[in-house]
Amino acid sequence: MACNAPSSNQPDKLNLVTNIGRAAAPISILKQRNFGLIWSAMTVSQMGSQMETVVVVWYVLNLTDSPLLVGLTATARLGFNFLALFAGATADIVPRRTLMIIVQAVLASLAALMLVLIATDLIEVWHIFVITLLAGLARIFQMPTAQSLAVDSVVPERIPNAVALISAAMNLALIIGPILGGLLFDVFGPEGAYVMVASVYVLSGSLTFLIGETRVTIANKGESVFSLVAEGLHYVKGNQLLWSALFVAVIFNITGFSFHTTLVPIFAKDVLGQDSFGLGILISTFGIGGLVGSMFWASIPNVKHTGIFCFLAVIGWHSTMIVFAASTNFYLSVGILAVTGMMFSSSLVLVLTVLMKTGLPEFRGRLMGLRTLAIYAHAFGSLGAGAIAGVWGAPSAAVLSGIFGISMMLGLALLAPKLRRF
Repeated sequence: MACNAPSSNQPDKLNLVTNIGRAAAPISILKQRNFGLIWSAMTVSQMGSQMETVVVVWYVLNLTDSPLLVGLTATARLGFNFLALFAGATADIVPRRTLMIIVQAVLASLAALMLVLIATDLIEVWHIFVITLLAGLARIFQMPTAQSLAVDSVVPERIPNAVALISAAMNLALIIGPILGGLLFDVFGPEGAYVMVASVYVLSGSLTFLIGETRVTIANKGESVFSLVAEGLHYVKGNQLLWSALFVAVIFNITGFSFHTTLVPIFAKDVLGQDSFGLGILISTFGIGGLVGSMFWASIPNVKHTGIFCFLAVIGWHSTMIVFAASTNFYLSVGILAVTGMMFSSSLVLVLTVLMKTGLPEFRGRLMGLRTLAIYAHAFGSLGAGAIAGVWGAPSAAVLSGIFGISMMLGLALLAPKLRRF
């Protein structure tokens, strides 16, 4: 009987190996050369963007000690987002690889310009606003281009996993970028941070250059950008799943994004008594939570009930903002931010999954352009959150944002039954 014991455990071992293999299978698309390269390029570029955000916000906060100017700086990053739909249409007619390389070259040049101005002690607040505004103009082409290029690199049935891994890239950058930016700012000052920022943009462009031919899903090149924009708007208007998913993005960009981009830096300094490194830890923890959330969805081969999970994730995100507002303990705040990050990334993954699975391939650039356009709402959210924080404090701003976001999502749940059932 003893000799049979090992064989009786054999099915359990085989089941364990099989289950692990099934869980890892969706992530294996990173081994595909083109997807792996564009995923790496996106990760590196976003890392530079997150580093830059911490450095600029902290620099402005120390320079002016004004929460309102911090909000204005965040708003400047989004100043040209009203052109996002045209950027998406451009990504539907211009080779996406070429467009991505151009974007990285522009971002690297602007980071180098900021470095020169700081190093020569010529920097003024208006310089920061102008350079941030121009970098924002470049970035509106990055999201529709990079995300469409990434989805073009996989077969249709792997799109949900690709979307989750795109979100994971953003969150991995959110973990590394802020803490590295804060550390470099503390040790080497803004000059040292901007050397790294410019370098990672160059690396991102180089990785994109190595991408080979992908499945082409671009629109008819004979059409003008304006006609493509009109066609895209008409297409979305006639599809409840698409317009409701985009409206979810508008909601959380108004109320949710301003929390970690505008309010958390103010919490770090005024409520939790932290320096730039402490701010980096807070934002990186948010990113760790986001990475966990993204990898959870990336590990699921076939996501079902996407719509209801989307509603729950966004409501959960805003609920944790309200809880965070009540904390005055740094370590408790770190823990809450990890949960907030999980809800944040889940919201982004699920909205993007609805858009990519529902929309036709030739509309991907324009859909991502509209998704980027939704980020424009963040400008108003950041400005409002900064103004409220300046008058009543960051906790009040976080609570009001959380309540408003939850109310909007409950209203949308009634107006968009198809999204609830998707």
